[in-house]
Amino acid sequence: MADIRQTGDVRDTKDDAIPLGDFLCFAVYSAGHAFNRVYKPLLAPLGLTYTQYLAMVALWERDGRTVGELGETLGLESSTLTPMIKRLEAMGHVVRARDPNDERQVRVRLTEEGRALREKARDIPRCILEASGLTLDDLRRLQRDISALTRALERHSGAV
Repeated sequence: MADIRQTGDVRDTKDDAIPLGDFLCFAVYSAGHAFNRVYKPLLAPLGLTYTQYLAMVALWERDGRTVGELGETLGLESSTLTPMIKRLEAMGHVVRARDPNDERQVRVRLTEEGRALREKARDIPRCILEASGLTLDDLRRLQRDISALTRALERHSGAV
């Protein structure tokens, strides 16, 4: 692996101590926490956590995903995903049912209440854009760059 001080990714330092503020991973980690703080008051009236909201967005995008597909989309293990889906089901937003074509698969489908929740959540992306201080084009560019970084890191770690 290349010496990070020679790659140009981080400012050159005279000693081995790289300041925390120069770590890209810390910037992404901090941004994730900042996103959660912005989302929390937006999601509170809907009774959703950030992760539950992401699951709902995935289902609004394509209803009837299998639990496995939903986990892959969200990057969640079934040990985390299953209790969350059960909570969404208890809230009346989704139902789980065995796939009639493949009994091994469990499909997650939106209820009428779950579909109606989409309208209540429709302003959230605009609020996030405003909170970011970025233009829509800049936000999309940043999202593409972070997605490319994620794919590269997953390939490197063997996660894909």
